Amino acid sequence: MENGLLWEVSIAEFIVVTLILGGGTAWMTGRAVASTWRTPLQLVWYMVLLNLAVRFIHFALFEGTLLSGYYFAVDFLVITFFAFLGMRFTRAGQIAEQYSFAFVRSGPFGWRAKAK
Repeated sequence: MENGLLWEVSIAEFIVVTLILGGGTAWMTGRAVASTWRTPLQLVWYMVLLNLAVRFIHFALFEGTLLSGYYFAVDFLVITFFAFLGMRFTRAGQIAEQYSFAFVRSGPFGWRAKAK
């Protein structure tokens, strides 16, 4: 077992479970939360629940520690980052589309006031 700062078992396991599975699911959850105009606080709660599933996969498939506070926090921060990116990406499109009289999209994650 090669513990690292970000991974408990191996870097490959961290990439597959936390970044690809957890991060991808978090991105989609962030988009779903934004599309229903829910708050960021609700997104954080969903990430706590998703993180429980991510930690269980680490435990069940790769013999990681189920109740490790440190790696729970690491995984939570990583998937929450992806979730907020997904939420912001979707919200930027919503604002630019629904309020097109006042705003235009400014990059993938932002919007700005329309020039008068």
